[in-house]
Amino acid sequence: MQRLSLKQIKWLKVIIHLAAFLPFLWLLLSINQGWFSADPAKDIQHFTGRMTLKLLLATLLITPLARYGKQPLLMRVRRLVGLWCFAWGTLHLLSYSFLELGINNLALLGSELISRPYLTLGIISWVILLALACTSTLWSQRKLGGKWQTLHNLIYIVAILAPIHYLWSVKILSPQPIIYAAIAAILLALRYKKFRQWLR
Repeated sequence: MQRLSLKQIKWLKVIIHLAAFLPFLWLLLSINQGWFSADPAKDIQHFTGRMTLKLLLATLLITPLARYGKQPLLMRVRRLVGLWCFAWGTLHLLSYSFLELGINNLALLGSELISRPYLTLGIISWVILLALACTSTLWSQRKLGGKWQTLHNLIYIVAILAPIHYLWSVKILSPQPIIYAAIAAILLALRYKKFRQWLR
């Protein structure tokens, strides 16, 4: 198999930007045109949450693709996908805070996060994504040294918590959250050798 070139990686980054940004334009259009259901706040929350999960799974998929497909340059897009994952995760949190609670009830956010366990899992996932986004630069890698990889291994915690958050949050069990959880489990299983080393 022919390896990807730097030029192809640049075009791949353009495609990733479009794939992550165009759904945001669709979201704005849907709000403007009233395409959502009778509960648009919930629809927006679910849409932003699913986009976060899709980008999280895409982030986890890059390393196996690079390794088994012998495409080392693919690792250059992992940070980009991760940052878009954080951006959509932030939109998801904001949609809950402002559309579900309302701007006048933001003081309730802390108690809501504690009293509803699925929200606790969600905010823990977001805080980890925030930490990873803030330390995703080359400068952070040099500054943190060996601790950088340890910190960024926390993405595996998000890969466990985020699908559970989604499963727990839906009122009626549907195939979609189960599919996301199954894909996350497969992507984590591909790293069994790494996990086995940690347990030694």
